[in-house]
Amino acid sequence: MMLSRAKPAVGGDLPHTDKRKKKGRKIPKLEELLSQRDFTGAITLLEFKRHVGEQEEDTNLWIGYCAFHLGDYKRALEEYENATKEETCNPEVWVNLACTYFFLGMYKQAEAAGFKAPKSRLQNRLLFHLAHKFNDEKKLMNFHQNLQDITEDQLSLASIHYMRSHYQEAIDIYKRILLDNREYLALNVYVALCYYKLDYYDVSQEVLAVYLQQIPDSTIALNLKACNHFRLYNGKAAEAELKSLMDNASSSFEFAKELIKHNLVVFRGGEGALQVLPPLVDVIPEARLNLVIYYLRQDDVQEAYNLIKDLEPTTPQEYILKGVVNAALGQEMGSRDHMKIAQQFFQLVGGSASECDTIPGRQCMASCFFLLKQFDDVLIYLNSFKSYFYNDDIFNFNYAQAKAATGNTSEGEEVFLLIQSEKLKNDYIYLSWLARCYIMNKKPRLAWELYLKMETSGESFSLLQLIANDCYKMGQFYYSAKAFDVLERLDPNPEYWEGKRGACVGIFQMILAGREPKETLREVLHLLRSTGNTQVEYIIRIMKKWAKENRVPV
Repeated sequence: MMLSRAKPAVGGDLPHTDKRKKKGRKIPKLEELLSQRDFTGAITLLEFKRHVGEQEEDTNLWIGYCAFHLGDYKRALEEYENATKEETCNPEVWVNLACTYFFLGMYKQAEAAGFKAPKSRLQNRLLFHLAHKFNDEKKLMNFHQNLQDITEDQLSLASIHYMRSHYQEAIDIYKRILLDNREYLALNVYVALCYYKLDYYDVSQEVLAVYLQQIPDSTIALNLKACNHFRLYNGKAAEAELKSLMDNASSSFEFAKELIKHNLVVFRGGEGALQVLPPLVDVIPEARLNLVIYYLRQDDVQEAYNLIKDLEPTTPQEYILKGVVNAALGQEMGSRDHMKIAQQFFQLVGGSASECDTIPGRQCMASCFFLLKQFDDVLIYLNSFKSYFYNDDIFNFNYAQAKAATGNTSEGEEVFLLIQSEKLKNDYIYLSWLARCYIMNKKPRLAWELYLKMETSGESFSLLQLIANDCYKMGQFYYSAKAFDVLERLDPNPEYWEGKRGACVGIFQMILAGREPKETLREVLHLLRSTGNTQVEYIIRIMKKWAKENRVPV
């Protein structure tokens, strides 16, 4: 799910020029346009003045300022760079240039320009955010200490908390600012974003409504509302919200086209993923993750791995996805190394203080113990959130396996039969575990029917082996003999004859003990006659002799 990130509060100040001169020279109409935040009109006016030779000394700074606030960072960059080349350049222009570099993702250049600027609160905020981008904890703490209890600095701190997944800390700051500044409506969107990230989708919706009452056509707010609907309801409800956004798009819609295209793919369950997501991988962070998820759902594990292998995870979602991909690849390749990496990622998330009591955190611990085959521990975690996933096929698939692995095959069978997905029901893991549950629950005929429905393949051969051996262990010799008979025909391995011989003798013993119908003897003899082993005639002779003495037709 892609949400627009809270923007760092680094570029909100006016260009730093000589204010005493500005008072004497400011064009009244320009001042009026700026007060109305009509930045497009302001640029048009300034360019006209420049064209007719009435350019003021700080025209390029004002054009840069307006372009920046219109999101045209390349134009702003051009104006600010030209300003730095002038002999009379005010050194404070460097911080505005640095902010522009920052929003263009040119972080090294932003840092170099930022250090050329005089010390100021804006410079400190900028360098604070750059330290976060560079993962430089020492610098981050130094600039953090320089922050003051003023709105801009606190907003900047909240932004860093948000980007470091410290959502509750960000909420606390936003709420404190809102108490004294109710008119700062946009902060409600940031609070709603934080609640969304904390999985409190209903609370996020309530907070967001405050903003949407005043700004009903906000792209970011409507997109967040759609994301909440996706989590609370389904993709169709979410898409309806986005349709409303596209039908009534404001001027702010243009910049969010890619965001909305991305989210439509998510809401539609991956439809159009290969057309939309690849170009967005380096534009929208979630695009890479959602493309990985798409490949996993298409069983293209290698492509998923190629896309995520070089990603350094920083959020729980990234750690979880890397764990899932490594687990899938490890199972596909039989690689212990990948399985070990997956187990470590799951343990890291599930054991973290911020995630240990969340459902994803507990899912991670269950996955970790699943890979370690510690199924009693798996069940402890799965039981803790079972009520939220009653009709979830993936949850039931894992829960049933854990139940069966701990010997509770009766409940394991019940949960396996709750699964609706045809893809899962045709998976060999599902078939083999369900067959084992049937056998352990004294329903071998149902296990045999699972085999009969399968196409001839390596998996059907493996299922035959499971039925043959498990039925033998459970004293269900009739279906064991049938399975060993098919195995012997497919592969003349002496072990299959030995298994069939033992199963047939076992059936005969059960007939003698009155625990199996006498009529079954006819089929036992038929199974034995299909074998060319020299021992067969002796066994058949004994069985036929008993049948004759007891008047059993064979």
